[in-house]
Amino acid sequence: MSSKTHSRPNKESTGVMVVGAQGRMGLEVRAALEGATALHLAGALERSDRSDIGQVLVAGNSGGGSPEVVLHGDPKAALEGSGIVIDFSVPASTLANLRAAADAGVAYVTGTTGFDEAGLREIEHFAERIPVVQSPNFSVSVHVLNYLAREAARLLGDDYDAELFELHHGLKRDAPSGTALLLAEAVAAGQDKTLSDHLIVERAGDTGPRPDGAIGIQTLRGGDNPGEHTIYFIGRGERLELTHRAANRGHFAAGAVRAAGWLLGRPPGLYRIEQVLGLD
Repeated sequence: MSSKTHSRPNKESTGVMVVGAQGRMGLEVRAALEGATALHLAGALERSDRSDIGQVLVAGNSGGGSPEVVLHGDPKAALEGSGIVIDFSVPASTLANLRAAADAGVAYVTGTTGFDEAGLREIEHFAERIPVVQSPNFSVSVHVLNYLAREAARLLGDDYDAELFELHHGLKRDAPSGTALLLAEAVAAGQDKTLSDHLIVERAGDTGPRPDGAIGIQTLRGGDNPGEHTIYFIGRGERLELTHRAANRGHFAAGAVRAAGWLLGRPPGLYRIEQVLGLD
C-alpha cells in the first residue's frame, strides 16, 4: 500500500470526505484541498468492489494531529472525522451518500448531474436536515455565462432563435449535460418561457419547420474534453454566440472547495451556487 504524508491541518480546519476519491474529479478535489487553509482531506470513498479499498491515501502524523486517511467503500466509515462532503459521482451514489451524511449531520456539496425529478426532490428532503449546495457546474465563468445568456435572451427577444451546443468526454453518462440544461433554463427565463414547454433535444427524420420559441440542445461526446458549451442566438442575417470552454477540471474542483468553505456553519437548506459566488 502506498501513502502520502500531508501537511498537518490547523485546529480550525474542517475535514472533508471526497466521494470518488480515486476518480478524475476526486483527484482534482483532493489537489484543490491541498491549497485550502480551512479544509483538509479527512475521508475518502469509492465503490466497495474496488481492489484498492483499504489503501492509505494520507499517512497520519506521529503527533496525532492529523489522522491517516484510508480509502473506504462504506460511507459511514468514510464520514468519520469529516464536517462536509464533496461529491462528483452519479445520482444513485449521491443520493445514498447524502442519506448517510444527513444521518451523521454532515454538510454536502455535490456537482453530480443527471438527476430526475424524483432525485431532485430527495435532495430537497435531505436539505431539510443538513446544508446542501447542488449545482451542475462549479465554474465561476460558467455562471457568468449563465447571467449573460439570460440577459441576451431578454434583450434580443423573440426575433432570435436560441440553440445550444455541448461537447463532453466519451465517458460522460448523462445527456444533455447539466450545464447545458442550466444555460437553457437561463435562456427560457430571459424569454419569459417555461423550458419544458419549448425544449428540443432530438432531431431526426422529417421534423418539419422549427417550432416557434423552440430552445434546442445538441450533444456531442468524444475524447477527453472536460466540457464545452455554446449558446447561439440566430437572427436574420446575423447571430450572437456565447461560449465557454474548459481546458481542465481544476476550476470545477476549486469552485466546489470554495462552496464547501462557504457552506460551513450555515443552517440546513438547499443553497444555490449563485449565493456562493456572490452572483445574486
